[in-house]
Amino acid sequence: MRYTGPSCRQCRREGTKLFLKGTKCFTEKCPVERRPYAPGQHGQNTARRRKVSEYAKQLREKQKIKRIYGLSERQFRNTFERVSTLPGVTGHNLLAALESRLDNIVYRMGFAASRKAARQLIRHRHVEVNGKSVDVPSFVVEPGQEVRVRQKSRELVIVQAALEVAARGASPAWIAVDKDTFSGRMLERPQRQSIPIAAQEQLVVELYSK
Repeated sequence: MRYTGPSCRQCRREGTKLFLKGTKCFTEKCPVERRPYAPGQHGQNTARRRKVSEYAKQLREKQKIKRIYGLSERQFRNTFERVSTLPGVTGHNLLAALESRLDNIVYRMGFAASRKAARQLIRHRHVEVNGKSVDVPSFVVEPGQEVRVRQKSRELVIVQAALEVAARGASPAWIAVDKDTFSGRMLERPQRQSIPIAAQEQLVVELYSK
C-alpha cells in the first residue's frame, strides 16, 4: 500500500529532506530541521540511541530510497528482483531503473514539481511517449524515446509553475529538454554519477541478499 500521510513525517523518519513536496521544500521551513528526530511519542528516545545495527542501517536506506521515488514495498521489491539478474553493479542498476520510470522522467524534465505531481499528470493522461498517451507512472522509458506534455495540457497551472522552478536549475546530463515544445528525450541510460540523490544503494543490495 502506498503511503498517503504527511510527507514531512517521512522526511523526519529518515532524518533528512527527501524533497517530496516539490517547491514547498525550498520555500518552507522543513519540520525535519525543527524536530530532527523520528515522529511519534518515542521519536526523541530513538534519537538518543547510539548503537545502530547493520540491519537497521540497511532497512533505513531501503526505506529512504523507496520513499524518494514514491514506491510501494511490492513495487520496490519487484524492481530490485528485475535488475538483480542484469549485468553490472546491482545497486547502480536499481537506481537507473528507478530513474527510468516515466513519473521520474517527467519530474526530472521539469514538467512536474514532484514525483507525486508527475504521477497525477500521467494518470490523467496529460503525458505522451513517442506521440502516444501513457497513463502508467511505472512505464519504463528507453533511450531515444520522446516524452511530451499533451498540447491541450500545457497551460495547466501545475505544469507552468513547475517549469518556472525548473528554469532555475539544470536537467541531468542524460536528459535533453526542450521547454518551448514541452518535450524531452532520454539520451542514454543514467549512470550512477549522474543520478543526483544521496543514497547508499549497496546497503539495499545487502538487505535483499540475506
